[in-house]
Amino acid sequence: MHTISDYQRFFLEYLEQKNTTKEPKNLYEPITYILGLGGKRLRPTLVLMASEIFGRSYNEALDAALAVEVFHNFSLIHDDIMDDAPLRRGKETVHEKWDINTGILSGDAMLINAYQLFENYQGDTFRELAMLFTKTAIEVCEGQQYDIDFETRDDVTIPEYMKMIEYKTAVLVGAALKMGAIVAGASDQCKTAIYDFGRLLGLAFQLQDDYLDAFGDPETFGKQVGGDIIENKKTFLYLKAVEFASENEEKQLRGLFSLNPEDPSEKISTVKSFFETTGARDSIRAEIEAYTQKAFAALDSLSISEDKKEMLRLFGSTLMNRSV
Repeated sequence: MHTISDYQRFFLEYLEQKNTTKEPKNLYEPITYILGLGGKRLRPTLVLMASEIFGRSYNEALDAALAVEVFHNFSLIHDDIMDDAPLRRGKETVHEKWDINTGILSGDAMLINAYQLFENYQGDTFRELAMLFTKTAIEVCEGQQYDIDFETRDDVTIPEYMKMIEYKTAVLVGAALKMGAIVAGASDQCKTAIYDFGRLLGLAFQLQDDYLDAFGDPETFGKQVGGDIIENKKTFLYLKAVEFASENEEKQLRGLFSLNPEDPSEKISTVKSFFETTGARDSIRAEIEAYTQKAFAALDSLSISEDKKEMLRLFGSTLMNRSV
């Protein structure tokens, strides 16, 4: 087994080989740009790690890892267009640097490229990878639609919100780990358990992202802090604040989430204050910890050595203590 930083390096070296601009430039330059912006490379790292956890060289999982990263970045291009987001990882978003039409078309090409990468696998491995990818991709789209729908609804519940982030974010984390297990030829039981670990960790990861969106450091977070508040998104923080608020506080909070001021700074500051005074900030921290522990519990059913389980625990712990 290698270290987590080793797997990140292996993937980045492979990405550098593959991430080249072809013709037409206006189609491929945005792809090169978004894939070169950095980021945590969480999902491809998990693919490589899982393949070696189950006894197969990471080299055999590089194309699956790249497919996951290309798909993830495709979804980011389109998400940024829908959210009208100006920044991604501290840099201009694709649609801001080029234009919306270019963002849509380059994103479409990335989705097709992701499918192409699975063609490098044979027989049952190809079939299983493609089926998992198709299932995951449609769930991500469903999650994005729930997210859009929630912006105009006043009756979103916590269970509905958790389903949305499971589909939009967590299933891809689970799929990344399961892809590594598929490449390695792991048992069905192991593939299910590693998927559950990733899915639960993905839920904790997205809740952490929601938390950082409101309370993160803009210098390290890479995105616009308070973006969810500007977009009037009914995140876990908002839903818990409404749940815990007094009648007057709830009225004020709902009123703020019906406004789109030209200068949102005062709105962001006031909403964050509500998140703190109602106890929503403490509640989301507790929920992040709870899902992280559920993820670790899923590892217990895996038939792998304790040192391999410890590597997965370390990865999860590092992820939950991030500032970006």
